[in-house]
Amino acid sequence: MPDIAVAVVPNAPGVPARGAVPAYWEAAQRFLAEADPVIAALIEAHPHECLRSRGDPFQTLMRSIVGQQISLRAADSVWARLCQAAPPRPETVLALGPERLRACGLSQRKTEYILDLARRFVDGGLHVGRWAGMDDEAVIAELMRVRGIGRWTAEMFLMFNLLRPDVLPVDDLGLRRAVGLLYFGSESADIAAVRHVAAHWAPWRSVATWYLWRALDPVPVEY
Repeated sequence: MPDIAVAVVPNAPGVPARGAVPAYWEAAQRFLAEADPVIAALIEAHPHECLRSRGDPFQTLMRSIVGQQISLRAADSVWARLCQAAPPRPETVLALGPERLRACGLSQRKTEYILDLARRFVDGGLHVGRWAGMDDEAVIAELMRVRGIGRWTAEMFLMFNLLRPDVLPVDDLGLRRAVGLLYFGSESADIAAVRHVAAHWAPWRSVATWYLWRALDPVPVEY
């Protein structure tokens, strides 16, 4: 199995540092390579790459909202314009206001969502320091109380910020397309088919999902 430099993710309250690599990655690679020949081939094709934490919870959630229902390329373009307008921090986003946010390419609805998210970070409405000690479903439930954050966005947060190992985002169009193409020779797979294929990926379904995304795009997905 190819070597990857692995940083230990702390168990204390808080979130992994930016760029942190999951401590479980090599164990997950070994398990999945034995369990699934499709994933084994993807691991072999991308030997020195892995999921890395975005580090900052607000940026991760904001970036996930930006990426809702648009292509990765379009999301990257909007994100770049937002970062040019101001550092993506709760206080600076609130200071930009709705008109300047929309000028960066955000829809009216996404502008409202991002401003609501920023306010909750500023006023303490989200318990960021507790998330590392909460189970996946508890974090999802808290995040889904924020406007514009549904289950998919919360799952992206679990994967890309908290580095949770066993998330299966069955509503993700990229995952469904990759499963359809690689396992069924079709344009996409339905949710039942994804669950069926993923049954033998546990407890490393986040890792399998990440590799299947790589089958569609040479650039690693980040949120």
